[in-house]
Amino acid sequence: AQAHDGSLRLAHSFIDAAKQAGADCVKFQLHLPEFESTLNEKFRVNMGGQDKDRFSYWERTNFKLNEWQELISHARQNEIKFLCSTFSVEGVEILRDLGVQAWKLPSGEMWSSELIESMIEDGRPIIASTGLASMADIESFVDQLRRCSSAFALLQCTSKYPTPIEESGINLISEFRQFGCAVGLSDHSGTVFPSLAAMAVNADIIEVHVTFDRGMWGPDASSSLTFEELTLLCQSRDSFDLMRKSPLDKNEVASELEIMKKLFSKSLALRTDLVAETVIEEKMLTLKKPGGGLPRQAISQVVGKKLKRDVTSRRLLEWDDLI
Repeated sequence: AQAHDGSLRLAHSFIDAAKQAGADCVKFQLHLPEFESTLNEKFRVNMGGQDKDRFSYWERTNFKLNEWQELISHARQNEIKFLCSTFSVEGVEILRDLGVQAWKLPSGEMWSSELIESMIEDGRPIIASTGLASMADIESFVDQLRRCSSAFALLQCTSKYPTPIEESGINLISEFRQFGCAVGLSDHSGTVFPSLAAMAVNADIIEVHVTFDRGMWGPDASSSLTFEELTLLCQSRDSFDLMRKSPLDKNEVASELEIMKKLFSKSLALRTDLVAETVIEEKMLTLKKPGGGLPRQAISQVVGKKLKRDVTSRRLLEWDDLI
């Protein structure tokens, strides 16, 4: 998002850090204030005195066309996909010329028919966040997309910064499956837990804000993960995927662990050392590890027998000990 605060070098650092963390994709925001905003737009989070209004903030933190080209080239060199949210038709045209592979529709733009129509012109996939939408809004949006050939994905999102984890709406990820599309979570909680929960219900896409440190300045810092936390999510993604692709056959595994099973099982042994000619009584017997010796079921056959030799309690009882 805007965590780079208008610094091109910092934006490049985000690409490197996202790649190192294991992310599949890095996503920025392209804001063109002259086409999407006015001086009436209020700050969502008070940004202090550097920017006199939000319009000025968008102007200061946006990049020039050649700078966007540098960022996209950097992402391609790093073999990480590049996405960028935009908020105007003019922004769509810029990103189209830059060659983005898919569109990211922000939560506040689900009602922007002209923006959506511009996105669906070339059939690129659309990933839509639903943070401000009702189910009726989502159904209307899906109807609009079904009139074209674009693939699309719906991300459950709650537009609160940060989002309380109890309002993450993980249940909605499964509900969105009814629309026959990829589904996922766009999270603003500033914790890893909603994303992990989303992975556990087979989310296809996870989107999070990231920052080098939550103490950094910016409107989304408190809603962001650190790159260490992003690394954990990426490792979790790979581990979850490996587990799902590796179903176990309990009988096969049990066969493989037969030696271990004997180590953990028990066999008949004496409670105390006994001398030769002792007649075995049930109270003299106990069960000790490992398995593979006389089983518990053999007690009735052992009781009443005599020992042919002195037998220590520190080894398993054997048939050859008995007469």
